[in-house]
Amino acid sequence: MFPVSPTKLNSLRSRMVRLGVREVDLEEEFIRGSGAGGQKINKTSVAVLLTHRPTGIQVRCQEGRSQGLNRFEARRRLLDKLEEKILGEKSRLRQKMEKIRRQKRRRSRRAKEKILGDKRKISQKKHLRKKPESGDS
Repeated sequence: MFPVSPTKLNSLRSRMVRLGVREVDLEEEFIRGSGAGGQKINKTSVAVLLTHRPTGIQVRCQEGRSQGLNRFEARRRLLDKLEEKILGEKSRLRQKMEKIRRQKRRRSRRAKEKILGDKRKISQKKHLRKKPESGDS
C-alpha cells in the first residue's frame, strides 16, 4: 500500500485501530504542491490532503517527492492530531512541549547559587594546581 517497511506499516495500522480510525473514514485528495521545484512541482499532484470525516480534522502533507510516502506521512500526522485531541495532556506532542518549557524555565536563586558555588570550588582547585612562578630575575 505504502512504500515503507512492514514494521512502519504495522505500527501505523495498530495506531489506527487503537484510535478507532478506519480507512473508510478518511477522504484523500491529491493536490499540487507549493514551494521550490519549478516546472515539476507545478504539474504533478504529489501533495496529499487528508480529511477525517467524523472529526473534520484536515492534514496537508508535502514532505517528499513521492506521493506514496506523503500519503503515509499524512496518516501519521492525522493520528498525531487525533491523539492530541483525544488524550490531551498525555499525548507525545504535549509531553515534548512540556519538557521544552521546563528546560527553558528560569532557575531558582538557590539553584543558581549552588551552581556558582561549585564553579568557584573548581576554579580554586585549578588555581592551586598551577606551578609556582619562579622569581629569578
